[in-house]
Amino acid sequence: MSAATAQAVRAQIAETKGDWDYVLMVTVAALLGLGLVMVHSASIPAAAEAGEPMRFLLRQGLHVALGLGVLWAVARTPIDWWQYAGPVLVLFGMIMLVLVLVPGVGTQINGSSRWFQLGPVNLQPSEFVKVFMLIYAAGFLTRRSDRLTYFTKGILMIGIVVGLIAMLLLMEPDFGSAVVITVTVFGMLFLAGVRFWHFLSCLLAGMAGMTLLTLLAPYRMQRITAFLNPWSDPFDSGFQLTQSLIAFGRGEWFGVGLGASIQKLHYLPAANTDFLFAVIGEELGLFGVLAVIGLFAFLVWQAMVISRRAELIGQVFAARLAQGVGLLIGGQAMINMGVNMGALPTKGLTLPLMSYGGSSMLASCMAIGLLFAVVRVTKPVPGARR
Repeated sequence: MSAATAQAVRAQIAETKGDWDYVLMVTVAALLGLGLVMVHSASIPAAAEAGEPMRFLLRQGLHVALGLGVLWAVARTPIDWWQYAGPVLVLFGMIMLVLVLVPGVGTQINGSSRWFQLGPVNLQPSEFVKVFMLIYAAGFLTRRSDRLTYFTKGILMIGIVVGLIAMLLLMEPDFGSAVVITVTVFGMLFLAGVRFWHFLSCLLAGMAGMTLLTLLAPYRMQRITAFLNPWSDPFDSGFQLTQSLIAFGRGEWFGVGLGASIQKLHYLPAANTDFLFAVIGEELGLFGVLAVIGLFAFLVWQAMVISRRAELIGQVFAARLAQGVGLLIGGQAMINMGVNMGALPTKGLTLPLMSYGGSSMLASCMAIGLLFAVVRVTKPVPGARR
């Protein structure tokens, strides 16, 4: 790009950057605020039983506050530091995924070893590994931008790293996080310009691998069966999905009203985490559902626009980072919504920025902080000539 073109792009950014910052902040704040309200509503029965009506609201409020602190710290960190730290972060993430599988170190809940017990806090490493992986992928695609057309030097190398992380996640087991990481990285590869046939061959191989893993694991096969026909066993394998569909059906156009959900009264499992979207559908109706979908779609669109701006001024790593954030947040949100509405098999994934959970909230805010960091590098130097 010529110096004149780059300067013109910077001038355009200078004219619009304030608006983009404001719009991005409002979008994130809307998701966080609505999520806080809905988590409180969905958690009222469990909180009342524990004798603490405000229990989950206060905890989620603390999660949001800590998440905003992480967001601010990440956004203020020089973006070059993230590029250099990518390999170290991925290695650290792999070590955590190994340690969580060690008996006595990791905590097992409902047959899954996904957490570290740190006093009263459960830390889920896989949530942070998603962000670490997109940082590493952005750096990899920047360093090897001239080699991406070569299969062995490009897509195969990063595919090995993704495969190792996916293997560790499947040992927990955490199939949902493995899918999200794979989709995010492969989406970044596609946007970075790898050869289509390389991309297609790896995509087909990944789909074949996931199909094989599903066929070899009875519980995954049961989820597929329940997904295809939940009403064949509505009180066992299809229980979650049938209750979720009932919630959406009760919501109709405008919902039954905030706080008036019946499905959250111990009918719908994980109402404040994995199936929060179903409670939103019941209490706020179709218009509430469309509002949430619209907010996430707008957030992804903003991430792609920010990425384009960074790429136009030669900030390749920043551009890849913004693309990764958009794919991660949008992809996980799409999968969670699809599960809630019966369009996808149950994956055990939270709704980013909205569902209850400290690890999910901190990781989501970290990802958004990276997006704000990209916005900062597109800001022209004060006093620069236009």
